[in-house]
Amino acid sequence: MDIPTIVIPPVENIKTISIPLPTGKVPFYKPLVVPPSDLREPEGTQPEPKETDTGLREVKIPIIDYKVPIPENEILITAGTTAVVSVAATLTATAAFKWAVTAMKPLLKQAIGKISGRKKEGVNTRV
Repeated sequence: MDIPTIVIPPVENIKTISIPLPTGKVPFYKPLVVPPSDLREPEGTQPEPKETDTGLREVKIPIIDYKVPIPENEILITAGTTAVVSVAATLTATAAFKWAVTAMKPLLKQAIGKISGRKKEGVNTRV
């Protein structure tokens, strides 16, 4: 009895690819310089004048010595116009709705009466 044999081909050397390890860019920031809490201006110098023009007018209340800022005229006009228009629209819509309810109430009562009368008679109400 012959024992079967398997012929295995010779092993070939396979070239491997060298993949470099990934590198990442580390984020960085410029350090923020914070002045110390006890920082004072040097002796003999004067601070620069600051301009504080915010575009707001101020009204001083004499009893409590308090200044109240008032916006520019354009802003006041826009806000006032918007308020007037919204109130007028609301009042008009309310009046129109009340008129519609008053006008439609008899018609709805009559329609409901006819529908309920047909149901009592056994007539098909679907048309």
